[in-house]
Amino acid sequence: MKPRIVPIFFNPGRDGGFDTQLDLLRALLGNDAEFLAPVPLGANLPDCEAAVFPQLLGEAYRRVPDFRALTRPLLILTSEFGTLSMWDWELITYLKSEGVGAGIIAPYHIDHTRVVLRALAVKRQLHTSKFIVYQDNPGDGMQAPIFKRFYWWENECVQRMLSKFGITIEKRSFRKLGAEAKAIPDSDAQAAWRAWPLPHALPEKSLNAALKLYLAVKCDIGDDSAVQGVGINCLNESAFSDCTPCLAWNLLYQERGLIWGCEADIMAMLTKLILHRSLGAPIILTNLYPFLMGQAALKHERIADFPPVEGDPRNYILVAHCGYLGVVPQSFSTEWTLRKKVLAIVDEHASAIDARLPTGPITLAKLHPDMTTMTVVEGELTGYAGYPGSDCLNGGVIRVPNGHRLMTQLASHHYLLLTGHHLAAIEPVGTVFGLTPKAV
Repeated sequence: MKPRIVPIFFNPGRDGGFDTQLDLLRALLGNDAEFLAPVPLGANLPDCEAAVFPQLLGEAYRRVPDFRALTRPLLILTSEFGTLSMWDWELITYLKSEGVGAGIIAPYHIDHTRVVLRALAVKRQLHTSKFIVYQDNPGDGMQAPIFKRFYWWENECVQRMLSKFGITIEKRSFRKLGAEAKAIPDSDAQAAWRAWPLPHALPEKSLNAALKLYLAVKCDIGDDSAVQGVGINCLNESAFSDCTPCLAWNLLYQERGLIWGCEADIMAMLTKLILHRSLGAPIILTNLYPFLMGQAALKHERIADFPPVEGDPRNYILVAHCGYLGVVPQSFSTEWTLRKKVLAIVDEHASAIDARLPTGPITLAKLHPDMTTMTVVEGELTGYAGYPGSDCLNGGVIRVPNGHRLMTQLASHHYLLLTGHHLAAIEPVGTVFGLTPKAV
């Protein structure tokens, strides 16, 4: 699905320069966007995701009301390289100072231009998309005092997502899904294994349980193209299944690019969908255990101390989820094995992914409940730490710029990790979606 882009010209004032630049943009970006027929500034826009200015003129200083009336993001692509021209800085600064800057996007690199166009495509797609989440009575199962606190299960959260982004949340029974998975014959699981021979260290019954849950989810969602992500309340309501969905999430991502939701966290799923589809960077969910949390974090992971680090330990975070780093698709990983479960609250036949992302630059991000803010932290994944007999057998160690500031800005214990540094690209993505990236 391509975003629909409307070229805008100044009338009078359209000349050969406008048409030449528009032809260049069509040739350069025609695979990334659908360029509609040009319209003059001040005219009503057709149904579209953004407007593009292939040419800016000094007349813009005298047309501020017309700029303010534009209700779509405004792309400034005035150079032959698919970016802004340096001669536009004054005009752009002026327009922003006059209150029309919320929607102005002026990419300075062609890669950022393509990120913006992908983000616009995601924005269009969200209005015909849905997440399916399997849950029955969220918060009433295992570790109820913890799980009852999470915003992603509130009706307000669902309604805000629909209102802001257009995506719908469809809830289905985890109890029913778990029963359907158990009823699948072992022979079907073994056939799935032959199609997907993955590295594992599981007994046969546990491997079959993981494959059956994958087959049950795959059958239940069918070929519905509106489904862009699937989540399960897999820990809190773990009594409904003899397995966790980690393998299912890996396979469904590898097969059809589906976004996955650990613990049915739709806030994480939406953040993941927006950033992964816009940036194309590997992304996973994990839990944050800042060193500054001290015993409150250590006790939860059943470890005595944080790992030794270089520099100020106050600027470090241990990241882990379900005993390991988190659900890491094989295509993102440097190491990958499906192992026996770690957490006591899941079935004895449950499993978890033991995998690693490459060390180096990393970005942490997540939407806030207001649906207008996204915390973004650029850090370094410095290595890994494991504690035998604990709930952290293979967690990541991340250094952040300012641990104290991080503690005051976090939106959740669940955060998304993206390999690489992406703040510069996330900022225009934020403009597309009406989000303010808050750099920490």
